[in-house]
Amino acid sequence: MVNNSVQMLTGKAFEYSILKEFKEKLNTITNVEVVQNNALKIAKSCFNEFEKQEQGRYLLTASFAVNFLMDIEPRLSNDLGKKDILQLEILNDYQGQLGDIRDVLTIRILQKWEIGISAKNNHKAVKHSRLSNDIDFGGKWLGIQCSQVYFDEIGLIFTPLKEIKITSKSTQKWDTLKSKEDEVYVPILNAFKKELSRIYQTNPKQIASQLIKYLVGNKDFYKVIKSKNTLEIQAYNIYGTLNIPFQNIEPKFKTPQINLPDKIIGIALKENSKTTLIVEFNNDWKLSFRIHNASSRIEPSLKFDINLLKTPNSLFINKLSLPKEKIK
Repeated sequence: MVNNSVQMLTGKAFEYSILKEFKEKLNTITNVEVVQNNALKIAKSCFNEFEKQEQGRYLLTASFAVNFLMDIEPRLSNDLGKKDILQLEILNDYQGQLGDIRDVLTIRILQKWEIGISAKNNHKAVKHSRLSNDIDFGGKWLGIQCSQVYFDEIGLIFTPLKEIKITSKSTQKWDTLKSKEDEVYVPILNAFKKELSRIYQTNPKQIASQLIKYLVGNKDFYKVIKSKNTLEIQAYNIYGTLNIPFQNIEPKFKTPQINLPDKIIGIALKENSKTTLIVEFNNDWKLSFRIHNASSRIEPSLKFDINLLKTPNSLFINKLSLPKEKIK
């Protein structure tokens, strides 16, 4: 395979599979147009990296997902006439940095309607955000800049790492450090915790909801998670734009609207962990922030894997069993 991460290849291949299945199933029902862009080219090239048998597996899984989405989104199949075109589009990764984590869009301009899908292959992470001397997570995530106290504190950790990178010409590895958890991870997590707490105090209700909006998504979407023999579909219907009828045609299943939090209950290191911070909200939201080095070589930045540990009971979740893969 080409020099791309396995996660990137599998994720993009799944995105393309979903778009392809949407087109195949809806092309004979309504007018469909695929938006030609660079994101589509990349996703298609990733899909083409796999053998035919594996491609078939991706398409089968996507087929199950699309069939279910057609049942709960009647506007996919129903139009107002020939001019009511259903556009299919794969978004570029830059949108995720702006808080729109959707990967595949289905759009009807005439109906002023769209739904988005976040396609995940074998992982449930909501974000992979970085921390460094140059990243103002407060301004980027929450619209409130981080303090100089925060940058001074993390600078005590990241500046020596930058010096190691320069003097070793980017060859020294993390495993040469005596204890990267105690020397790097814990102090960075503590600085992040204190700064997040400070920002939260400036406007608690807004910050709690804004943090979820940025990390989970600032637009409603369906999360489609592909595993080996299962498919999980979650409906993040926060703003009430999912699952709406078309004229007198109702969805076959209801996906209730879910509430954002307006309070952070606690921010603390996970018990017996030096890598993970837990942020708990009201309204049954809970997130984990696991920090790690993204590269084997020392560099002055770290990466978060951010996962949802708990979501409101009203979150619609449907799990489908897939035919088991044949043993080669």
